Amino acid sequence: MALSSGGRKAAAFLLVSGRSRLRARTAEDRSLLELLDPVADACGYEIVRLRLMGGTTRRLQIMAERPDGDMNVEDCTRLSRAISEVMDAADPISGEYTLEVSSPGIDRPLTRLKDFETYEGLEARIELDRLAEGRKRFRGTVAGVEDNSIGIDMEGEEETVFIPFPWIVEAKLVLTDELMKRGAEQRAQRVAHEQDQANED
Repeated sequence: MALSSGGRKAAAFLLVSGRSRLRARTAEDRSLLELLDPVADACGYEIVRLRLMGGTTRRLQIMAERPDGDMNVEDCTRLSRAISEVMDAADPISGEYTLEVSSPGIDRPLTRLKDFETYEGLEARIELDRLAEGRKRFRGTVAGVEDNSIGIDMEGEEETVFIPFPWIVEAKLVLTDELMKRGAEQRAQRVAHEQDQANED
């Protein structure tokens, strides 16, 4: 089953807006992302999602990771310092705010096309900005990416459902035993790699 998205120009426009909507929801978020993406890139990180939250003291929440998908406490500290320097100089947020830099976590949001490729075979929840097949919310196993659409294998459905990436407003992995097992295996590999490096030094 395929859910299609109209003309090529419209699809291209929606792809851009869809991508920024997942990583940065509001116009203010997108402006901050434009400022901070190059900072993260220069430090060797990728911003997965940015949200400026309201409240008496606003919170700038940034989820980031290295290109290999890892992000430890030292990485968060390093990126936080680099971002703070730029934010202090540019002063893009009026009033007081706190900065929080973290890893995406095990049941992470999926905000980029490559996330759906990386986490193929795992279960996810997806929310759309419109009705498709009579609903906005889907839950199933990520089945990869095809022509800027996300494949989802849903329980009870014989065919893979393909959803245009620009239609997605929220996507997140579901915390399952399989996901926890994968996370444990990745942590074990990381620890072994760090031990190997320490032994070489």
